[in-house]
Amino acid sequence: MKMISDNREARYRYMVLESVTAGIVLVGTEVKSAKIGQVQLRDAFVRIANEEAFLHNCHISHYSHGNIQNHEVSRTRKLLLKKSEIRKLFAKVHERGLTLIPLKMLLHRGMIKIEVGLCKGKDLRDKRQTIKTREADIEMNRALRGKDE
Repeated sequence: MKMISDNREARYRYMVLESVTAGIVLVGTEVKSAKIGQVQLRDAFVRIANEEAFLHNCHISHYSHGNIQNHEVSRTRKLLLKKSEIRKLFAKVHERGLTLIPLKMLLHRGMIKIEVGLCKGKDLRDKRQTIKTREADIEMNRALRGKDE
């Protein structure tokens, strides 16, 4: 699986409790633009309506060699999940007040997939703890790298 786009800010703002990989319905120029990495998931979110999952605010840039039939940049896109998965996610979102956030966009066997995370918002203390652990990991890697030389 080749990663097309990563939503790094989502892992900073939210605690990811569970993740699901879903297909996504795209038009031709969106696929070409996504394959060259012109995707931004920063403000994107997933909403479930009428037992279907939709991706909102995902920015896929215009394809440079496209024509007049180029796609809209941030249109709502349908996600392809099984009904049982959608019902399970819908129940968890409404029962516990969680959020569905896209974490990664992947290219798998020529098809574009999106990893959606069931997330809970972090408070300020949790964000500080995330920063501390990240900095500790960096320091440890620097120390280990220095010993090898």
